[in-house]
Amino acid sequence: MSARTLIAAGRELADELRPLRFTDPVTHTYLTLDYAAAGYEAYLEKFGATRKRVLLLGMNPGPYGMAQTGVPFGEVAAVRDWMGLNPEIGKPADEHSKRKILGMACPKSEVSGRRLWGLFAEKFPNAEDFFTDYLVINFCPLVWMKDTGANLTPDKIRAAEMAAVDAACQQHLRRVVEVLAPEFLIGVGGYAEGQMIAAKEALGIVAGTGKILHPSPASPAANRGWAEVAERQLREMGVW
Repeated sequence: MSARTLIAAGRELADELRPLRFTDPVTHTYLTLDYAAAGYEAYLEKFGATRKRVLLLGMNPGPYGMAQTGVPFGEVAAVRDWMGLNPEIGKPADEHSKRKILGMACPKSEVSGRRLWGLFAEKFPNAEDFFTDYLVINFCPLVWMKDTGANLTPDKIRAAEMAAVDAACQQHLRRVVEVLAPEFLIGVGGYAEGQMIAAKEALGIVAGTGKILHPSPASPAANRGWAEVAERQLREMGVW
């Protein structure tokens, strides 16, 4: 297989999502697959060219992760120093004054990404060794925010407006699963696990499903030894 298949699927998803509009409380929407496509596509080119044993799924970009780098959970230091990527990132069409996109120059660290990639980098000091069997993607490439610049998670968006988003993202996920043919479909958090199960059932495939604790600092459980919990969950599922 070729990474170009995954890249084409991402571009098709961007085409589906680009025309969508969102109402209150959303004032700004960033489509990372547009302005940060160079980062996402460089990630797939380098690490997405082979079938994977394990596919991990996040929810949507964090403000200092994929929103800045185009890489899922894309904490800058992990993307630059462990993955060896340094993409040129553009600007969203309607940039919020309090949510500037600085790309690889972003000085803030995405805690979720630092935790997730930090665990994998500890077990696989060479990134290529990890990506031989694993790939991490996000279910949705959109970032929503309200007038203050505060991040809005998908559950805060009107259900009628999210229906088209979910349909397009679920179709994209199924395509990725078809291409990569993984043995394990692992959600990073319960929401992503639900999307993995839906894709598995729609495709009628045999694959193990499960979840690891989401590493977000908004989760009290994640702030009490997240890496130890996630490692235990991966062992219990037979991934590690």
